[in-house]
Amino acid sequence: MMSVAQGLLGAASGSLVGFSLGLVGGGGSILAVPLMVYLVGVPNAHVAIGTSSLAVAASAAFNLMIHARSGMVKWGCAAVLAAAGVVGAALGSVIGKMVDGQRLLTMFALLMLVVAFLMRRRRDHGGNKSVQLSKTNAPVLAGLGLVTGILSGFFGIGGGFLIVPALVFATDMPLVYAVSSSLVAVLAFGLTTAASYAISGLVDWPLTAVFIGGGLVGGYIGVKSVHLLADRRALLNDIFVAVISCVAIYMLIRSVI
Repeated sequence: MMSVAQGLLGAASGSLVGFSLGLVGGGGSILAVPLMVYLVGVPNAHVAIGTSSLAVAASAAFNLMIHARSGMVKWGCAAVLAAAGVVGAALGSVIGKMVDGQRLLTMFALLMLVVAFLMRRRRDHGGNKSVQLSKTNAPVLAGLGLVTGILSGFFGIGGGFLIVPALVFATDMPLVYAVSSSLVAVLAFGLTTAASYAISGLVDWPLTAVFIGGGLVGGYIGVKSVHLLADRRALLNDIFVAVISCVAIYMLIRSVI
C-alpha cells in the first residue's frame, strides 16, 4: 500500500517530469524511471518502468492537445511513425521484461548519457514548414518508427529525444513541428508499453494516478513557461542536460556499489 510520503513524492516527481516535458520537449520524460526508483522508492525496476510509461503517455496526451491547437502537428507523418513504432514498442517491452532489473537500470543510465549528448547538440532547424506525408518519406518514417518504438518499449521511455530527430531526418520538417508531432508517437509508445507491463501485473496504479496528477500540473506550467522563458531556452536546455548527466552518473555508481 502506498504511504502518504510516497504519494507526495510521486506527485512531486510527476510535476517535475511534466514540467520538463512541457518546457524542453523530447527528453523530458527520461527522469521518470530514476525518480520512481531512487526518490519515490519503487523497489522493482520493472514496476517503475511500467508505471512511468503510463504516466508519460498521459503527460504526452495533455501536451499534444495544447500543441494541436496551435496547428504545429504534422498528423500524417506522425501517424505513420507512431503506427510502426507501436509494433516496435510491443516487442521492446517484451524483451525488457526478460532483462534483470538491476542490469536494466545500468543500461538505462548509459542511455541517459546518450540523451544528454543528443540534447546538448540539438539546434534549431529551419526545414520545410509545408511538408506532408508522401510516398518518399513514408517508408523512412515507418523504418525509423520501428527502431524508436523498440527502444522506447525496452526502456519504458517516451522516446521523444529519438523521435524528434527521426521526424526531422525523414521529412525535413522544422524542429518546432517535429517536437509537437513527436507527442503522437510518445503517446502511442507509452500506452503500448504500459499495456504490456500491466498485463504482467507490473503497474502500480495508485502511484500512477498521483504521478499523472502531478504531471498534468507540471506540464501546464512548463508549456506556459515556454513563452516567458523563450530567451533562455538554450540555458534551460543545458541545465536539464547537466541534471540528466548527474542522475545517470549517480545510477551507474549505485549499480557498481
